Amino acid sequence: MTIELLTYRALGDRLSVSPEAARSLARRRRLPRSRSADGKALVSVDLAEIRHAPQPPGSRRVDKIAVLAAQVEALEARLEANAAAHRADFERERERADRLMNELREASAATRAATEAMAWLEREVTALRTAGRTVGDGPAGRRVGHLAATLVEADRKAAARG
Repeated sequence: MTIELLTYRALGDRLSVSPEAARSLARRRRLPRSRSADGKALVSVDLAEIRHAPQPPGSRRVDKIAVLAAQVEALEARLEANAAAHRADFERERERADRLMNELREASAATRAATEAMAWLEREVTALRTAGRTVGDGPAGRRVGHLAATLVEADRKAAARG
């Protein structure tokens, strides 16, 4: 158990790693550090205790790239699946909106027709009231009969639609 004071460069040379890797190893293992007279960092280390097998250069990076590429592919697949689901929802809602618009147009047309019929009926009733004649076989009687026939016809049309 021999403790040596080594710089990061010397520790890296002994372990066959770069000085940056030696510095990282010293930090991870919390090895005691001090400064030399020339200002360089010295690490107190027992090389017998350190069993460090250096990784081949770049192998960890290649592994990380492969893992990240697989994660990106998985995320892209999920994104495409979500987009397809949202597109289906959008299409379904668009069809629903189109159906509702058609129903609204039909209801609007029916409302316009009913409004026109109501205005015509009001004109007829007003004309009958102002005529001042008694209802019988005369023109006022024919007008009332025509009005009743129109009301029955309109009622039948409304019942057929509803």
